[in-house]
Amino acid sequence: MLNLRTVKTLAIASAIAVGAATGALAFPDKPIEYIIPFGPGGESDISARFQQPFFKEKFGQDLVVSYKPGGGGAVGWAQLNSMNADGYTIMGINLPHIVIQPAQKDVGYTTDDINAFYMFHYTPDAIVVTADSPYQTLEDFVADAKANPGSVTMSGSGKATANHLAQIRFDKMAGITTTYVPFKGTGASTTANLGNQVKAQWGYTTVGAAQGDAVRMLAVAMEERHPLFPDVPTFKELGYDMVGGAYRGMAVPKDTPEDIVKALSEAFGEVNADEAFRQQMLDGGFALLDVGIDEMDAFMEARKAEYIEAATEAGLLN
Repeated sequence: MLNLRTVKTLAIASAIAVGAATGALAFPDKPIEYIIPFGPGGESDISARFQQPFFKEKFGQDLVVSYKPGGGGAVGWAQLNSMNADGYTIMGINLPHIVIQPAQKDVGYTTDDINAFYMFHYTPDAIVVTADSPYQTLEDFVADAKANPGSVTMSGSGKATANHLAQIRFDKMAGITTTYVPFKGTGASTTANLGNQVKAQWGYTTVGAAQGDAVRMLAVAMEERHPLFPDVPTFKELGYDMVGGAYRGMAVPKDTPEDIVKALSEAFGEVNADEAFRQQMLDGGFALLDVGIDEMDAFMEARKAEYIEAATEAGLLN
């Protein structure tokens, strides 16, 4: 008996075969350029590299990863709609970046300019402390922050980022005041935490995966516990309705034909459904997300409202 993943793969393969038989364009029939609007080595790059072999195996074409860094992704996103709209150019996208950046200032694009077709994972927010931290639990952390407003310093990756918005949201939920210290990237934020420059870090589950026994996560922003960290509670089970992190997906130029956009969405959905791919992502500390083109508008509207509210309350928007 065929499972759903196999049926979908066969359907796409059949469509390609029919296209070839009728003389219509079989998509994809050549490599796809996959532009990462950051430099190499970050989580956007790592997760794209995870996708490459699975896409090749299923559809016979390469995903050729290239980079267009600058402006925290804004340089690439501002140029996306001027690129070839034939489905053979796609670009990685990140939330909350594509919402907060244009809300703060003119960065050459708006959120509505981004034609997202698939969101495939997120790195869940987590409060991370060193292994020798006096904070054994989230309750310990909150108690100290309540007793000493502003004295609990927390490193994070940049301003108005997923880490920063998480700090703003959690402080409000918990009725506390912490001091957020922005660093240039998760690596620098983690180094500050490990070096005891701060009392804790707004990081991600990927930090827990990378640092192992050197750190302890007090809670993760997921619906259910991460399988890599079965002993770490979620914020929700501790009474805080907090799920989220840094979301990643892909977009195409706005003029890309709808049938090609749908084909891309379905193809990357097939990659995301592959159990070996999913396991590789989970082993890296990522959390899977499956938002295709049909659900994208509702997903984006919900995230946009959440981010704008938090950023406005914190005075990050004019």
